[in-house]
Amino acid sequence: MVSKQHIKIALVGNPNTGKTSLFNQLTGLNQKVGNYPGITVDKKQGICHLSKELDATIIDLPGTYSINPTSVDENIVYETLVNNQNPDFPDVVVVVAEVENLKRNLFLFTQIKDLEIPTVLVINMADQMLRKGIKIDISVLESELNSKVVLLSARKKTGIGSLKNVLKEYQNLNTKTVADVSERIHGHFFERISKSLPQFSTYKSWLLITQERDCNFISIQEQEKINIFKSKRDKIKKFQHKEAIYRYQVINEILKKTYFVNREEGTDLRGKLDHILTHKIFGYVIFAMILIVIFQSIFAWANIPMEWIDGAFAQLASFAKAQLPSGKFTDLIAEGVIPGIGGIVIFVPQIAVLFMFVAILEETGYMSRVVFLMDKIMRRYGMSGKSIIPLVSGTACAIPAIMSSRNIESWRERLITILVVPFTTCSARIPVYAIIIALIIPDKHYFGIFNLQGLTLLALYFLGFVAAISSAYLLHKVLKIKNRSFFVIELPNYKIPSIRNISITVIERTKAFVFGAGKIILAISIVLWFLASYGGKEFKNATKIVQDKNSSRDFSDTDLQQEIATYRLEHSYIGMLGKTIEPAIEPLGYDWKIGIALISSFAAREVFVGTLATIYSVADKGENTLTIKERMRNEVNPITGGKRFTFASGLSLLLFYAFAMQCMGTLAIVKRETNSWKWPILQLFGMTGLAYIAGMIAYQFFK
Repeated sequence: MVSKQHIKIALVGNPNTGKTSLFNQLTGLNQKVGNYPGITVDKKQGICHLSKELDATIIDLPGTYSINPTSVDENIVYETLVNNQNPDFPDVVVVVAEVENLKRNLFLFTQIKDLEIPTVLVINMADQMLRKGIKIDISVLESELNSKVVLLSARKKTGIGSLKNVLKEYQNLNTKTVADVSERIHGHFFERISKSLPQFSTYKSWLLITQERDCNFISIQEQEKINIFKSKRDKIKKFQHKEAIYRYQVINEILKKTYFVNREEGTDLRGKLDHILTHKIFGYVIFAMILIVIFQSIFAWANIPMEWIDGAFAQLASFAKAQLPSGKFTDLIAEGVIPGIGGIVIFVPQIAVLFMFVAILEETGYMSRVVFLMDKIMRRYGMSGKSIIPLVSGTACAIPAIMSSRNIESWRERLITILVVPFTTCSARIPVYAIIIALIIPDKHYFGIFNLQGLTLLALYFLGFVAAISSAYLLHKVLKIKNRSFFVIELPNYKIPSIRNISITVIERTKAFVFGAGKIILAISIVLWFLASYGGKEFKNATKIVQDKNSSRDFSDTDLQQEIATYRLEHSYIGMLGKTIEPAIEPLGYDWKIGIALISSFAAREVFVGTLATIYSVADKGENTLTIKERMRNEVNPITGGKRFTFASGLSLLLFYAFAMQCMGTLAIVKRETNSWKWPILQLFGMTGLAYIAGMIAYQFFK
């Protein structure tokens, strides 16, 4: 039996060319996301079956406009393509271009082609050609570029088969260069480079010389030779400028022969839509209306499946208690693991709805308009227009949002962005917001469409954004670092969202949320159950103590068992810890149980609900089928005799989580991105202090 051959294919392209859509079409759900070694940048890979004899690992490299790196993301592309010892060094490079911006996209293509790596040019969004009045002579273009060219539409799934057929014959791909820069820039200089570094291609040597830092993948002797050329800095910069001019001259000549546009034949609504969606007044109104629809839907659409999941986990805990033999292991499963995991799974519908809407906004091209729209606002607060990208993506998770700030060239603007991103309401806050809102805000509708709970959630998102830009303004005044920057963003074409791409995005992001949080919650649930199930002398003698205290009262067996369970919990190890911190959080309207949830949720905000589910499950020995929401609604404040979660205490919790830095993962990533503990410590104490004060004022005012 002949063994199957396996090759590596790198997807490279400018941002917004549809590279991710093509990656999804080639790999489907057969993909994984990790990190590049030593840095926290997403590394997406997937398997594509090209034939019975050939499989390919598809590597989705970060979007870049050239191989000359100016950011961490671009440096990944550079090192992957220039270092043939890199484990991701490809057998084939697929450069993804977009049919309407072919000139700019070809700049990157010609650079990669000059590295003499087998390269295929994919021109995506071919379905737009007729509407845009665009015609391309593919046969002439292939001849001019010395490369195979494939027209396809990743969204319409057309041309994918043609691309796979080309990739099957990867060994026959032409590696001849397109634009030999050496003669046009300075023949004698490049001749010296070739003689000094014969082991590399001329263009690869040139790229090594243009990098400011030393390369760790070449020998010391080779680096010394390169440093001789690097010493001529002024000449290098001049030659780089000449290279860019020459490449565009070559590209222009090729496109004159192959690329034809007749706008009169096309029908384009893009300009009209942009005029409305980026209008200085209507643009903001439309964006606000879209947000209202999103947050109304999060509650309206997700309510039924959430109720079903909540009840199912309550029934599952009861079933486990009834079917498994009595003992500590059964208690762990029924009172610790099941309620803890249920505390996160219940919010999957809301998380999925949010991710779905974000994916739709990205897929349609509207999100780029939002970035453009918000640029003027961002600049007033010391941030770049590019800062809106981390702030918007922070609605999913602050960690990748902070990493996405690497494309901000100014260190000052990047630092301010990093420090304020955690104020943005991330998906981890949704479980906390959703359960508290459901407890304290009536499920009322106004004008038949506006749900009060949905409006409250929208208000919390708005509050997070206001806190972020207000903090940015303060930092803008405090950080006296001079800088000058320019905002450049590409507005992609409007597109009909791909159901496949949206589905993959929702599944992958929701799965990452559930499994990422699930691991933490499972571990914390076990620890919490242990701390709640064991204690000192009073814990062990709880039955006798409660019976002696209530000897004169007429208790049913159920009520007596409930009193004993409550007493045990208060005198367990977790109860003792909670009682210790209770005086500090009492002004905010919290008891020791909520205090434990606050501490444990520092691992991840969403752990808050799972923690309370575990604690209340251990405390409640009466009714095992109560849902998480019902247990929290029934919790009693022993001092007032009323509900623990009143409007005052609930509002205090909402404000606390709106402002607090309750995420050790975010602190770790801020430390890595700033290379200092100074900034994450500032975040921790500053945000927690603000959260404490806001929560205390809210509780004291409304109680």
